[in-house]
Amino acid sequence: QLQLVESGGGLVQPGGSLRLSCAASGFTLDNYAIGWFRQAPGKEREGVSCISRSGSNTNYADSVKGRFTISRDNAKNTVYLQMNNLKPEDTAVYYCAVKPVSALLRNLCYIGREYFGSWGQGTQVTVSS
Repeated sequence: QLQLVESGGGLVQPGGSLRLSCAASGFTLDNYAIGWFRQAPGKEREGVSCISRSGSNTNYADSVKGRFTISRDNAKNTVYLQMNNLKPEDTAVYYCAVKPVSALLRNLCYIGREYFGSWGQGTQVTVSS
């Protein structure tokens, strides 16, 4: 059974850092594009970042460019989101999601919510002093 489990969230002061992890079980991430999303209270879920199946391409929402870095470790079947210089507006539940991708499209990723079909349960990130 395909399962994604996020971890690494917590309470951090503005300017601080967190590293989120998304561990996959029941399947291997090798053939998947992976995305990170977040949802703040009262707001729609929004795309934060994605990484292609090959790992050669990444995309970021404008609001996190230069502060967040997505990476993948297929050997550990895990994807990461390094978040630096966190701001109060980054407060949200963060989700990872995966999309199976053919070899032909291995260098592409898209941070549209509708693109991804399997989701984790989320991890809370709170940025507050």
